[in-house]
Amino acid sequence: MKKECLNPEALFNSKQYGFSQIVLSEAGKHVFISGQVAWDENLKIIGAGDLGIQTQKSLDNLKSAIEAAGGSLEDILMLRIYIVDYKKEDGDVISSHLKDCFGSETPPASTWINVKGLANEEFMIEIEAQAII
Repeated sequence: MKKECLNPEALFNSKQYGFSQIVLSEAGKHVFISGQVAWDENLKIIGAGDLGIQTQKSLDNLKSAIEAAGGSLEDILMLRIYIVDYKKEDGDVISSHLKDCFGSETPPASTWINVKGLANEEFMIEIEAQAII
């Protein structure tokens, strides 16, 4: 799948935070991935109380999901990231993992949403995605 990332000069440089302002894609198979959290396949929470570990596990689960659909992380166009009780310093933690996962050349578009809580009180972050394969 070919995608093009745009970061117009009229908008702030979002690549430094691990996402693009705009992502364009050719037509293909649309993939919608439910929010991924820091659970393993046995519903064991990974990284309880540690946002960095939970972010990485959520991204690892996202990678497993997109691969199960026949794609790769490169095919992901949009992320919605739900963060419990977001604090400014959380941004550096999350951005670091996004850049490691998606690189800095063609990262997906992204929306970060501060929430009071998620489905399990131990979840600190949940990441959902849209892709075209």
